[in-house]
Amino acid sequence: MKKKSTTQSEQDYLKRIYELTQNNSPASTNDLARELDVKPASVTGMIQKLAAEEPALVKYQKHQGVSLTHAGKLAALEVIRHHRLLETWLVETLGYSWDEVHEEAERLEHVISEDLEQRIAAALGHPARDPHGELIPTEDLNMPADDSVPLSSLRPHQTATILRVNAHDPSLLRHLNSLGLIPGIQIEVTDYSSYDYNLTIKTQNKTTVLGSNVTTKIFVQVGKKNEVL
Repeated sequence: MKKKSTTQSEQDYLKRIYELTQNNSPASTNDLARELDVKPASVTGMIQKLAAEEPALVKYQKHQGVSLTHAGKLAALEVIRHHRLLETWLVETLGYSWDEVHEEAERLEHVISEDLEQRIAAALGHPARDPHGELIPTEDLNMPADDSVPLSSLRPHQTATILRVNAHDPSLLRHLNSLGLIPGIQIEVTDYSSYDYNLTIKTQNKTTVLGSNVTTKIFVQVGKKNEVL
């Protein structure tokens, strides 16, 4: 498959647009500016550039947000595949912990060759998920279906298995690791507070109370046994 050549800055934009449009709604320039820590005027300029590419990488209408074209989605998924394979490789091969790998992968995702990508994937046994449980796009740049739901949606007496943690904050990842709340762990919700949205979570070893700023970042598969990650 011939892939569209893009710059590092363009790749960063495409990846963020992909992430922000997973609810099937366009991403706003203000959302992109916040995510990328740039001024809205800079976002508008880059979006216009991406829309003018041949083929176009984004669809953009003023005041209506931006979404990816087919070519833009492929370019975004390629970077995401690089990133998640690199995180997996850093953990499995070089002994990094899951809270150390995001920044390293952010730097390396733009520069590895397709040959190195394929060799890393083969050496790792073509993993389906990265160390945080996030799905890895396939070699032909398809994102596998995700049937996980946020932990925040569960209520008492429901059981689930943690599939993924959608967070890059090292301190949060270290905290979850210390609580044993990592992908593959089975949990049971034993209590819910409608006042502060706290959930009480029971695992095999302990009981923990989690606020919504954490439970919205943990995604689970309800009522299923452990998945091989």
